[in-house]
Amino acid sequence: MLLSIDIGNTSVTLGVFEGDHLTTTLRVATDTRRLADEYGLLLTGLLRQKGIEPSQLDAACICSVVPPLTVVLDEVCQKFFDLKPLTVSVGTRTGLKILYDSPRDVGTDRIVDAVAAIELYGTPAIIVDMGTATVFDGVTRDGEYLGGAIAPGISLAAESLFLNTSQLRRVELQAPITAIGRNTTAALQSGLVLGYVGLVTFMVERFKNELGQDAKVIGTGGLISVVAKETKVFDEINPDLTLVGLRLIHQMNQQRANSPANQPAKGE
Repeated sequence: MLLSIDIGNTSVTLGVFEGDHLTTTLRVATDTRRLADEYGLLLTGLLRQKGIEPSQLDAACICSVVPPLTVVLDEVCQKFFDLKPLTVSVGTRTGLKILYDSPRDVGTDRIVDAVAAIELYGTPAIIVDMGTATVFDGVTRDGEYLGGAIAPGISLAAESLFLNTSQLRRVELQAPITAIGRNTTAALQSGLVLGYVGLVTFMVERFKNELGQDAKVIGTGGLISVVAKETKVFDEINPDLTLVGLRLIHQMNQQRANSPANQPAKGE
């Protein structure tokens, strides 16, 4: 079994694969104050609730946008699962040509998503990841990572309104019945949810102008369902895209490690 770990700014998502099949997903809060022992006890307990013993795991792969937690989860894998995880970084083989001006600046989650999108849906592709940030990524017809756009996430925008205004309050992130809100709650929901629908629709249109009108649009991220209900712009919705990408990258690196060219010669 492969344990895939996606460390995001808001949550840590874990997926357990048996072969190519994702059997279990778990999500816990991102907390840089937690120690390895705390995360270890939490994760082993959650896995056991799903009927998975740590000894059943035989590999682990991590991608992270929270560097302090990368070290913590690496320690968890070694201490609690007896595994040395593959952590996706600049030197990791992904099979993806990156055309970004500075490839080191691309978040590993964006690269992992692109790898999965190419494998599952083909090229060209537009990936919309709605999480703490709303991120758009473009993959060319030749399977190259071109770049993208980054905007504040819906929940981040909502929290900013609540914290920086005197009379606006937190609201549930769901679309109102009408775009013209007849009360403050509906007005906030319209601006946040339908406003982000407009953002996504417009950005996808601009990306298609640059990548090709036949580009597949893939939605992912914890908040994708909020927007996906209100627009037909998405061809595919896959909330597990990052976990699948981690599996693919792990398989790629395992094959490379096991290739004859990387095996020691006889007598060594």
